[in-house]
Amino acid sequence: MSHPDDPERGATRQPESYEIRLRGHLGPEWSQWFSGMRVILLDQGDTLLTGPVHDQAALHGLLARVRDLGIPLVSVRRLGAEPAEQP
Repeated sequence: MSHPDDPERGATRQPESYEIRLRGHLGPEWSQWFSGMRVILLDQGDTLLTGPVHDQAALHGLLARVRDLGIPLVSVRRLGAEPAEQP
């Protein structure tokens, strides 16, 4: 919920990139189930899901899917705003 004095209230915000690290390997076919996030398999046996997340509700939805699969969540890291699309 925005504070009434929030200068960004009502403004269209750019999605931010996130990196979600999971214990174990997921196949690339899981990308679609995780809202098109990129699936990267790491040598240590972990999986990174990376990509844009539009808002906190979308982030919570992704984390709920991780929970529903029963995959251990290692970390969630916000990488920053996605670059604006060029016209």
